[in-house]
Amino acid sequence: MGKKDLISITDFSKEEYLKIMELSQKFEENPSQSLLKGKVIATLFFEPSTRTRLSFESAISRLGGKIIGFSDSNSSSVSKGETLHDTIKMVSNYADMIIMRHPMEGSARYAAEVSDVPVINAGDGANQHPSQTLLDMYSIMKTQGRLDDLNLFLVGDLKYGRTVHSLLMALSQFKNPIFNFVAPPELAMPDEYKLFLEQKGIRYFEHLEFNDIINQADIIYMTRVQKERFIDPVEYEKVKNIYILKNDMLANTKPNVKILHPLPRINEIHTNVDSNPKAYYFTQARNGVFTRMAIISHLLNLQ
Repeated sequence: MGKKDLISITDFSKEEYLKIMELSQKFEENPSQSLLKGKVIATLFFEPSTRTRLSFESAISRLGGKIIGFSDSNSSSVSKGETLHDTIKMVSNYADMIIMRHPMEGSARYAAEVSDVPVINAGDGANQHPSQTLLDMYSIMKTQGRLDDLNLFLVGDLKYGRTVHSLLMALSQFKNPIFNFVAPPELAMPDEYKLFLEQKGIRYFEHLEFNDIINQADIIYMTRVQKERFIDPVEYEKVKNIYILKNDMLANTKPNVKILHPLPRINEIHTNVDSNPKAYYFTQARNGVFTRMAIISHLLNLQ
């Protein structure tokens, strides 16, 4: 059996999504395992990360594996001019799996083509972040009891937000989703994703404001306006605080609604939301450990 990678969320089938949900629940119920005993996992983070890197490393540790790698490319031979090709070829000699974050779109797919061991994309530029999507789906499943018939509000940076791109593609595999895109024109959902939904006959709506309509939402997915994706700092300043979710805005929302955020948060969710039972983003981050345990185990055919 050839190696299996997770580069795009579309690398998994709907059946695999559901298997990951099932495994995530099992790992949450029993997080101390020894499935990775004797295995070495490389975490190569060419771009800063807190939650993704630490939750992957926590997942590996809980599964009994060893971790090698770097959290700063300046501490690797990349700083000496080594190519991505050579870095991946070299590391695949040392590890049973590579988990990589890189600022360049398409870098993870290239790494998978070069590597002799499975590769997980931990984020490639503004492209995709599939493991985040799977933990988002697990969070939605836990809080809503379903992945069908959901009304989702995706708010903020929908142009560069790789998490919303992947989530849209994954949930399109389930019954009757409705997507509400809330973004300024500068950060609107790219046309390719809207065309994708149109071809599948999935409803979506675009909004400039969301205060008066979030009472329809099952999930409010807030995103950070990503300063690092802007070439012009003036453009960033124009849109950085365009949407701020505050506690009083949630007064008439559905009882089941949950607020998700891939984090880090800047100003887009006021701290007065944190104590509201509808806030789920910190638990969502915790769910990442169990989901990433499930992904690693699945790709290595351990579960």
